[in-house]
Amino acid sequence: MTAIDVKATLTGISGVHATPYDADGNPHWPTMARIVRTIAEAGIHNIVAAGNTGEFYPMTPAEIARTHAVAAEAAAGKAMVTAGIGRSLKEAIEAGRAAASAGCNAVMVHHPLDPFAAPQSQADYILAIAEALTVPVVAYIRSDAMGVADLSRVATHPNVAGVKFASANLMLFADCVRATAGTSAVWICGLAEGWAAPFYALGGRGFTSGLVNVVPDRSLAIWQALEAGDFATARAGVTAIAGFEHMRTKYGNGANVTVVKEAMALMGLPMGPVRLPGLPALNAQEKAELTRIMTGWGVLPAAAAE
Repeated sequence: MTAIDVKATLTGISGVHATPYDADGNPHWPTMARIVRTIAEAGIHNIVAAGNTGEFYPMTPAEIARTHAVAAEAAAGKAMVTAGIGRSLKEAIEAGRAAASAGCNAVMVHHPLDPFAAPQSQADYILAIAEALTVPVVAYIRSDAMGVADLSRVATHPNVAGVKFASANLMLFADCVRATAGTSAVWICGLAEGWAAPFYALGGRGFTSGLVNVVPDRSLAIWQALEAGDFATARAGVTAIAGFEHMRTKYGNGANVTVVKEAMALMGLPMGPVRLPGLPALNAQEKAELTRIMTGWGVLPAAAAE
């Protein structure tokens, strides 16, 4: 895929696949491949391998590299595959090159978590990776530490295909969109379906999703409504998934991945617990609430909620 193709695809849905574990706590690669195939065949535009919903930070570098390869093979050209990379600059560059060799179409640079990272140096970190790789880069921004000037120089770099903006600072987002007007910058809602409508209203395109692991058709319906400028239908779609998304924000977002994996398990796909420091499993009351929500969607039989 060319950089132009990647930019166009990023205006769709970037679905982050979950990571299943076997009884010994190791990634179960056949199940992972099945998950990726299902998401790709549902029509999701971009599959993110080793994203946060995929438990990037609790995985080892070797597991991440294999995740990239499994996702690229399983997608089989039916969806773009973007490989999550990060940690040290050297590790990120090496992982990006390996992901490209494995067949991934782009890489997503996870937001650097160094507690002493300077704002302008965070931008320099992303740009150093973009300079070192030939595969297009997606910048994942999870805070508002960087200002408009630094975010703009990231967004307009020739090898940066898009910025996944995952801060709730919509004023900063709007300023960035204005500052890069007339360029090829692509600004993506990195806060999933629930935030997509305001991001679209401010000039964003596309959004990320963990929900695609469970009900990709609902994500697609919201995206289609936003692309058509039908905010009423988009709001209705978000209302229907609000209970699920609120559950994911529990424990300071510690249940984010847990809710997704528990939902997949309810649908008959063994996923294993979330690795620490994520929340390993929901309690009985939370599982009952999740079952009620999914029964309301029609993906579980009514008897399951009784």
